[in-house]
Amino acid sequence: MLSTPSDEPLVRVDNLFFSYAGRPVLKGINMSIPRGKVVAIMGGSGCGKTTLLRCIGGQLRPSAGAVRINGNEVHKLDRKGLHDFRRKLGMLFQFGALFTDMSVFENVAFPLREHTDLPEEVIRDLVLMKLEAVGLRGSHRLMPAELSGGMARRVALARAVALDPMLIMYDEPFTGLDPIALGVIGQLIRKLNDALGATSIMVTHDVQESLLIVDYIYFVSDGQIVAEGTPDEIRASKDPFVHQFVHAEVQGPVTFDVPAPSVRDEFLGRAVVRA
Repeated sequence: MLSTPSDEPLVRVDNLFFSYAGRPVLKGINMSIPRGKVVAIMGGSGCGKTTLLRCIGGQLRPSAGAVRINGNEVHKLDRKGLHDFRRKLGMLFQFGALFTDMSVFENVAFPLREHTDLPEEVIRDLVLMKLEAVGLRGSHRLMPAELSGGMARRVALARAVALDPMLIMYDEPFTGLDPIALGVIGQLIRKLNDALGATSIMVTHDVQESLLIVDYIYFVSDGQIVAEGTPDEIRASKDPFVHQFVHAEVQGPVTFDVPAPSVRDEFLGRAVVRA
């Protein structure tokens, strides 16, 4: 990939649109993600966060607009260009997505074998180093079924950073974890990002843990960026949407009731109900 000045953001999302079967999901997203930072994308379920992550990773091609990573438009890369790009990308999938028939060691070794021609003794040392970084070197012979949820997520994190990627993406990294494991994963995300000199994008619903580790936050609602800021700015925000989301309030601009006829009309039969 082409080199760009170090003061340029690693990721730029410019006026990005995406639709599923004609249904708009992303509606003009603009983001700038500096090098070396951890950035969170937050918002309610179904607002377009994961779709945005897939556009950044090149899994989906936008309907309009562009995603530029290190100065290159991801959606314009050919098959080889996309393969080379993903060599520099780490991904932690929701729930870890470990290969169930492979040991912990083999899971972490997989990207090294897929993308490099390194000899086995070098791969062994690299795998054990990555597992040491997440505190699981002593578990390298275990199978995924023998791991707790937190351990499995740490193995997936070791696999995501096996190739020392320039960009690491996390899709709901805290889902299903107990408070201790959640805190461990959060601190590992921050420490590994800084140690590798990487940039991280994290889609998450976990507001409080994210505020402790990220540098900047984007809030998405209905396919658009509705708020953004540093953790301190987000905590102090008076924006109704941000305040409701951060403080988990029931009342606010985000409603959960689906519009329907009044209860009186519904039960008295004055409204026509179609199955």
